[in-house]
This record gives sequence, C-alpha cells and structure tokens, in this order.
Amino acid sequence: MLLELKIMKDSIVIIGGGIAGLEAAKQLLTLGYTPIIVEKSDHLGGHVAGWNRLFPDMAPAQEIVAKMIKDVEGANIFLETEIISSNKLGNTYIVNLSNGVTIRTKAILIATGFELFDAHKKEEYGYGIYNQVMTNQDLEKWFNTSVDSRIGGKEIRKIGFVHCVGSRDVKAGNSQCSKVCCVTAIKQAIEMKQEFPDAEIYCFYMDLRLFGKKYEDFYINAQKDYGIHFIRGRVSEVSENIEGRLLVKAEDTLSGKPLKVTLDLLVLMAGMVCNQDGSKMASMLRLETDSDGFLRSKDNVCNIVESNRHGIFYAGACTGTKTVPETISEARAAALMIHNYINE
Repeated sequence: MLLELKIMKDSIVIIGGGIAGLEAAKQLLTLGYTPIIVEKSDHLGGHVAGWNRLFPDMAPAQEIVAKMIKDVEGANIFLETEIISSNKLGNTYIVNLSNGVTIRTKAILIATGFELFDAHKKEEYGYGIYNQVMTNQDLEKWFNTSVDSRIGGKEIRKIGFVHCVGSRDVKAGNSQCSKVCCVTAIKQAIEMKQEFPDAEIYCFYMDLRLFGKKYEDFYINAQKDYGIHFIRGRVSEVSENIEGRLLVKAEDTLSGKPLKVTLDLLVLMAGMVCNQDGSKMASMLRLETDSDGFLRSKDNVCNIVESNRHGIFYAGACTGTKTVPETISEARAAALMIHNYINE
C-alpha cells in the first residue's frame, strides 16, 4: 500500500540530488515551496561531491557541497530512492517512489546530470590493463584519500594527461565537446605539480577550449608558473616497457613529428555522456532526447530549462555538458520558471 506524503505547500519533485538539484531546492525553498529531492545514490552532491578542488579558483569542492546541503534544510530528501512511475491527471503529476511514497505535484524538475565515458572502450590507452593508467575521476578520488609519491609500486617522475577521451570522437559515439576536460586537465596537472614539484608533466590535446572566466589565465599559469608541457597531438598507443613504465606514442601535429614519451602515470580525461537515468525519465515521462542522448530542451537559446511537456523542467547536465557555474545558473533559472509556471 502506497503512503502519501503530507504537503503543507506546493511540493516540487526534483529528480537528482547533485549540485543542480540542491541549488534548485534552495531557490524553491526561498520562494515558499516544498522541494522533494529524489536521489538514487546514498549521498547528495553528485559528481562534485567526489572532486577535490574546483577550477579556476581551486576552491575545495567538499566545502561547497557541504554548504549547498546545509542550504536545503527544510526540503524533503529521499536517498537511495528512484521514481518507479508517474502519471498526469489534469495539471497534476502523480509520482510514485521506490520507497512506497506517492507525491502529487504540479511540477517536476529533472536534474539527473551526466555519466563519464567508459575509458575501457578506448583500448589503445590501456585503461584497465596497466595499473599506471587512470581516469580524471580516479585521480580525484586519489587526491581525496591519500597522495603518495609512488603508484603501482613506482615513483612518479613523469605524468601525462590525455584530453578528449570519448569526446569529439565519432567512433566512440560522442561527437560533442565535453567542455570541461581541458580545464580539468590543467587543474589536475597543477595539483600534481604541487604534490610532486620535480615531476615532468605533459598534456596531450586536440585543441584547447578554454572559454570560461579566468580559464585562459589558468592555462598560462600552468605553463609559466608550473612548467607543464602542452603537446598538440593525438596519443595513438600506450604500452608497457620492460621496466614496467608506460611508453606513450603520439604525434606532435605542430611539428609534424612522431613522439615517444616514457611515463610513470597516465591520466585519461574521460568526457561527459548522457546519464542513463535521464534516458529512463525520458521514456517514463514521454520526453524528447537529442541525437547525443541528452534530454532535448524546448530550444537551445532561450528555453534550455524547459521540456516539451508542461510542468516538466530541466537543470544542469541532463541536457548537455555543463560547467559548475552554468549548472548553478540553470538551477536558479529553472526554480524561477517553475514559480512562474505554477502562478500562471
């Protein structure tokens, strides 16, 4: 038997408890609504909760997430919970949760975020084959646990970063730019240089796309202050030599010459792809998706936070790749659009 949540004011269902869902809940609380966050994992904060520092100011990610969680006190939060069904009756959605709760709401905000590209699919980079190859997400976890001068039993003297792993790659099924990989690589390279001042660090990139405020300064500082080497070219092969170190073959497209570098650690900048939870919501709520699998906005200019169905809104990376500032801005915009929709 389903339980029904008691409502004091208009309840707004937010699907996803990452930074988009948290920021939208904060704004809806301010506007006098009762946000209900439905999060399938056991924690709030999404991907950002697992990061170490955020570019370009190097702000501690966990402090920011902790404050965002504190700001939503008063919201109803269901962790380890999923939407199992939803039906519309007139102007009201009846949402059934996996914990047995039924919610009546006039609006639903989808903030299901993104998934990282599975780096195992790019076999030429050796992820899952060599212990010295990790992803950007693995490195963030490493920063948040303990940083050791050794990895895989070997000292870290040379480090490489490969940009665009699974992004701008038609063969991998993702032709889109993930937008944050370049600047994330720069951030992580700086962090590694701070931890290991004597290490040589290389970034292999296709094109550097640094469009955000202070991003270009961040890049210049990485070269000027930290001596990080930027090589324009594609990595073609990663193997292991007899010493157990990584041998990386690439082409320097600026000089037109092949390049071989021996490394102790290689970090793959896995790009953003659509979250399967978003696809699930699209099927359940009869929402449109784009060719890249992300949820399709009403349009990509003025109505990014609106869906093709009345009463359903979007925020954050469920509609495409986003930075943290963009995600927070969209969450605020979505909260205001919901308020306007309910008061039409």
